[in-house]
Order: sequence, then structure tokens, then C-alpha cells
Amino acid sequence: MMETIRALWSDEDGVTTVEYALLLAILVVGAAAVWATLRSAITSGVNTATDELTGS
Repeated sequence: MMETIRALWSDEDGVTTVEYALLLAILVVGAAAVWATLRSAITSGVNTATDELTGS
């Protein structure tokens, strides 16, 4: 029993999966923050371009 626990404790195969999951979570939070910050500017720019193209 103790050998199994020691083997699981020292096993590092799953560490990279956890690291990738944390990195992905950080990227998603960062992308959401950027989107929330720039959303109004992007929407305004697209609306202005659309108005210019349609002549409204």
C-alpha cells in the first residue's frame, strides 16, 4: 500500500496536463479581459465603416 502511494506521489506524468490546463485558463481569462476592454471600440469602428460603405 505504501509503495503505491509513494509511486503515485512521485509520478509526474500528469503535471504537464495540469500546467497546460492552467495556461489555457489564463489565456481564456486574458482574452475575455481584452475583449471586454476593446468591445466598444471595435463595435464603434465596425459601425462607422458600415455607415461609410452604405452611405448612411
